[in-house]
Amino acid sequence: MNKKLDRMEKKISSIKRQLLTIGEMRPGSLTKQYVKPKEKKGAYWQLSYTYKMKSRTEYIKSDFVPQLQQQIKEFKKFKLLMQQWIDLAIEYSRLKIELAKKDKS
Repeated sequence: MNKKLDRMEKKISSIKRQLLTIGEMRPGSLTKQYVKPKEKKGAYWQLSYTYKMKSRTEYIKSDFVPQLQQQIKEFKKFKLLMQQWIDLAIEYSRLKIELAKKDKS
């Protein structure tokens, strides 16, 4: 079981290193909208996200679309890494408690 804990510690360390490489980030989804959707006229970009339990929408100039797409990609990477870390932390804690119980027996 100690080997399993060691492997989990290494995975957590790897996740921490990957988190350090994350650049600018921003939550949300970026979509192209149209004033007249049937004719596909009047195109504009819209960023939608929820922050602090409040839904928000921002209109984005097309010049900033590539930058925002990269920021959204970085945020998704951040969320994935954090979820992996949390999953490992929960399992790590369970294993440590189980190991401590066996040592006391």
